Amino acid sequence: MKNRSTKRALASMFLAFEAIIIFFGTLVAFGLKFADAGTVWTIGLALSLIAIALPGVLSRPGGYVVGWILQFAILVISIWSSTVDPVGVFYIFLAIILVSMWIWAMLAGGTVDAARVAWERANGTQTVQNGTEPEVFKIDNDKEKK
Repeated sequence: MKNRSTKRALASMFLAFEAIIIFFGTLVAFGLKFADAGTVWTIGLALSLIAIALPGVLSRPGGYVVGWILQFAILVISIWSSTVDPVGVFYIFLAIILVSMWIWAMLAGGTVDAARVAWERANGTQTVQNGTEPEVFKIDNDKEKK
């Protein structure tokens, strides 16, 4: 069975959640008339569609870089929206929360993946790329010595 990346799973779940938040934020921006309707819907739906499509390319080179660019774009747009309308300050708080959740997904997922690889190496369950059998290590503990 192929091990799935926890980092990718967390990032995918977060991006699905973020796409919904972006869409509802677009509705609010449209209702408050931050800009003309075409601009609001074009930017909002484009960011939402990128967040929906991005989990499919996270395993490819540069996938996570696009995720970081998306987070940066949302933060920049939220700062711009606060200059247009005082209600836009809410978008800054929302963007900070979303960026923090993205950072957590990257750090926690990477940590779990690294721990899984270390555990597999220590316990001999990692498959080797060249088709040979994995090395098997025995972990000694004090209970077996008594």
